[in-house]
Amino acid sequence: MRRADRLFQIVLLLDRGRAVTARELGDALQVSERTIYRDIADLSRAGVPISGEAGVGYLMRPGYRLPPLMFDPEELAALALGSRMVRSWADPALGRAAERALLRIESVLPKALRHDPARDALLVPGFHVPDALRAPMSGLREAIAAHRKLRIAYVRADGAASERIVQPVGLVFWGQTWTLGAWCELRGDFRSFRLDRIASSSALDAHFDGAGMLARYLQSVQQQDDEPAATG
Repeated sequence: MRRADRLFQIVLLLDRGRAVTARELGDALQVSERTIYRDIADLSRAGVPISGEAGVGYLMRPGYRLPPLMFDPEELAALALGSRMVRSWADPALGRAAERALLRIESVLPKALRHDPARDALLVPGFHVPDALRAPMSGLREAIAAHRKLRIAYVRADGAASERIVQPVGLVFWGQTWTLGAWCELRGDFRSFRLDRIASSSALDAHFDGAGMLARYLQSVQQQDDEPAATG
């Protein structure tokens, strides 16, 4: 990474509203803490309003305006690939949002960077993800964001039907299928529900405290011996 790019990345990392230590910056940018100290000093001398000190952490003081965004070819390729994944694998609303975001980025690029054959060759087919998997995602995302409980009608792999009250914490794509990660009140444990087996879902007025639940759900998935997308 060029030094100019590294300095710009430091400014971005310090503009997140919390103190960031030199070690965290060094780990993120794959350089030593000593290099970070020098970069911070140079940025401060250039007029970038950085508060903090070595060993404590650094923070951007409010009011500083970042220069216009620029991307290198690999960053643009990553953005394009991510956008295509969302358009092909997620629900239509997210897909449209991803397309709008990419168009905004491309609109401010130099002409030389707008069309890159290598970037255009990164393809993300979506024919293997049926509409039944993607259709319910928008409503599920809203329930997750609002920490609202859901009532779902669910059909297990063996064909048994049941109704569950769940506390939704995340949507996970396993490469072939989407699942809803949730705390199942019937089982008293975290479960993964395949979206194509959710016959119906409705958000309830009841809310739940979702603090830390996603991390606990992911930990429970990692501890399972069965396939990650297995349901209970």
